[in-house]
Amino acid sequence: MNKSALRKHYLVRRKALSQESITEKSQAICDLFFQHFNLSTIEYLHIFLPIIRHHEINTFLIIDKIQQEFPLVQLVVPKSIPETNEMEHYLYDKSQLVENKWGIPEPIPTIPILPIDISMVIVPLLIFDKAGNRVGYGKGFYDRFLKQCAPDLITIGLCLEEPIDDIEDVNEFDVKINYCISPNRLYSFG
Repeated sequence: MNKSALRKHYLVRRKALSQESITEKSQAICDLFFQHFNLSTIEYLHIFLPIIRHHEINTFLIIDKIQQEFPLVQLVVPKSIPETNEMEHYLYDKSQLVENKWGIPEPIPTIPILPIDISMVIVPLLIFDKAGNRVGYGKGFYDRFLKQCAPDLITIGLCLEEPIDDIEDVNEFDVKINYCISPNRLYSFG
């Protein structure tokens, strides 16, 4: 299937999941993240904030554990710029979040963090394939952002689904991820 068809299909599947199922899958993904990744050398870790009502993975589980167990890791969260389909990046402060017009929690702008300074990015997606290609929401926010980061950046997708064999219409603007975590296992794409 192409990205548009995959996006429609997996949005419907995600909406059909119960909140209990999403909570269980989110916890399993969180557990696998901490089993497989060493954060001791990470200074800035970029993580998306979930839209809970859209049945996204609850990344607050990862955020809370990092804050408790890895106090030297600086959490960075995105603020979207809809006019350009780009993002700005700011340090996470739970008390300084506001919902944008799409219901996405975002930081109140302070001092921006440059993409080149970020060591690890946790990437949202709907589905991924066995080669590390991903289907997001279709606006290219993360593809643009990831191209601005350092070449040694570690990218980790989080997905409620297992991979499909192939995304048909991958193009030169798509940025592959290094890893993806499903509720069942970690996938590595070399």
